[in-house]
Amino acid sequence: MTLQERLSTLHQLAAHLTGPEDEFLTALQKRTLFNNAWFTLENQQASVKAIAEEFLSEEKLNNWLNGYKIIPIAGEGFVPQPGPNGEGSKTVGLVLAGNIPLVGFHDILCVYVAGHKAQIKLSSKDEYVLPYLIKLLAQSDERATGYFDIVDNLGGYDAVIATGSNNSARYFETYFAKVPHIIRKNRNAVAVLSGEETEEQMRALGNDVFQYFGLGCRNVSKLYVPEGYDFDPLLHVFHEWKNLQNHTKWKNNFDYNYALTTLNKESFHLTGPLMVLEAEAIPSRIGTLHFEYYPDVAALVTKLEEQRDEIQLVVTFPDFLNVDLPVFSYGQAQQPALADYADGVDTLAFLLGLLA
Repeated sequence: MTLQERLSTLHQLAAHLTGPEDEFLTALQKRTLFNNAWFTLENQQASVKAIAEEFLSEEKLNNWLNGYKIIPIAGEGFVPQPGPNGEGSKTVGLVLAGNIPLVGFHDILCVYVAGHKAQIKLSSKDEYVLPYLIKLLAQSDERATGYFDIVDNLGGYDAVIATGSNNSARYFETYFAKVPHIIRKNRNAVAVLSGEETEEQMRALGNDVFQYFGLGCRNVSKLYVPEGYDFDPLLHVFHEWKNLQNHTKWKNNFDYNYALTTLNKESFHLTGPLMVLEAEAIPSRIGTLHFEYYPDVAALVTKLEEQRDEIQLVVTFPDFLNVDLPVFSYGQAQQPALADYADGVDTLAFLLGLLA
């Protein structure tokens, strides 16, 4: 298949996902929820919608790929057109995460666009919907089937992209050391507040904190606030997510962490479904959110850049910080574009480099 033929199957997938309800897809989402209560139907549907609108849009795909000069619009550059394992193409092993629904789709998309074959190890937390999306691609062009292989264990790969915890990443680094690889570790988003946020901006920040139950690497897990910051307005807005306490898994985690924090005699702010604690660490437990005071913006920038290996992105006012990290406006943390690569590593450039 040529690149344009592969793109055509992606456009048709987008049309299918944005069209009338696919009852089989809905059934698979219900099966996923039965096996993983964190993946609510609402969150799964949000992931599918984001994929269709942000990753599969014809305009957005073309704009993304134009930056690599691989679409022959301007008559320059090269056009990767290998078939799976054809001339120049490789087999790329993918170890997918399962923290939020369909989080591995972007890696699969990049491998497919680059013309390689994806050997996919699914997460046990999200093993039903992704294979169906791949089957939908093949319905547009049966040749697409040859670009994907879902396996229990990787083998015979030429390169690897693996995502996991810091502990699993150490294992991955050793196990995949002899092949080109991208290994991703734990990261989280942080938010920098000025104290001048409007209620609307605080509500948008709430989405960055609570969407997908805060389980994504792009979810805000820590706030940096100016000294003397008044938490009351923010806590009032965050109370709007009190219905999270109706979710059994969230409530179990919240109750455990509440008891632990109380027994340890730690001070915290409390609102609805959340405890807000002062802590140095960037990752926070479910049902908690960390915060830290900053004396001035310059000192904060230095600190953030020293912690860059733990930070996926920063949420704040536009132009408030001059920091060498991805910066997003309030409410945009879980709305990545095609070029917003995890850990700041250009996945498509890595894959195109394998063709050389």
